Amino acid sequence: MSLAEITGFVLVGEMLMLGVATTVVVGRTGLMRAREQFRDRLFEVYPHIGLLLGVLVVNKVAREFGPELSWIIGWNITSRIYAIEGNFVGTVQSVARPELTTYFSFMYIYGYVFILVFPFVAYFALADSKPLKKAAVAFAVNYGLGLVCYILFISYGPRNLIPDVVHPLLYSTYPESQILTGQVNANTNVFPSLHTSLSVSSALLAYQTRDSYPRWTLIAIPMAASIIVATMYLGIHWATDVCAGSVLGVGSVLIADRYVSDDSPE
Repeated sequence: MSLAEITGFVLVGEMLMLGVATTVVVGRTGLMRAREQFRDRLFEVYPHIGLLLGVLVVNKVAREFGPELSWIIGWNITSRIYAIEGNFVGTVQSVARPELTTYFSFMYIYGYVFILVFPFVAYFALADSKPLKKAAVAFAVNYGLGLVCYILFISYGPRNLIPDVVHPLLYSTYPESQILTGQVNANTNVFPSLHTSLSVSSALLAYQTRDSYPRWTLIAIPMAASIIVATMYLGIHWATDVCAGSVLGVGSVLIADRYVSDDSPE
């Protein structure tokens, strides 16, 4: 399959997931409110959304020279990570089953995109603009600090360092997925795990909006947990990457809380 075909397939799947979630979580009332406040809401949040888009553009540009820059100024910490945790990821993979591989592969690709996109759909429909602002800022901090870490630290995933112990379950089972993931990441960009950090941030934001969207909280938290486990089960990240990603995810939400609070009118 070509990149265009794979991307199209993923987009169709995401649209279906977003459509169902919007119907179940946001509902007709929320959609009507989103329509009524569309212009005002865009005016309220454009600086925060602009910040996120700016960081994403920088990340896109950095993907062209980031790996080369890392080898010039970076610190290869792969052996240090392995010294800390050894074959822990191999132990995680010891429970591998075809059904689990299918589930975690789905979560790693489809679930991850969904948990990043849906908050912007849901929070746009709220009467309060703060959750949408927080989501934009928290994600911007995740991507921004993640990029800095990827340049400063060189680290290969467990499937690259210990292939006799850890198997590339995602790519061996669904080889076409490597065409897609290769467009957004490099083999040395594993510390910290942005899949983990962004999923943690999304789950925390969902918890903060549990009164408005209780169903979203019930969806986001187990989905985030599944994505985190998937990063190790599939042999892509070390447990150390997951721990660092969790800290980054929590820290990004705390920064967003402070930034949006200071930004709000008295």
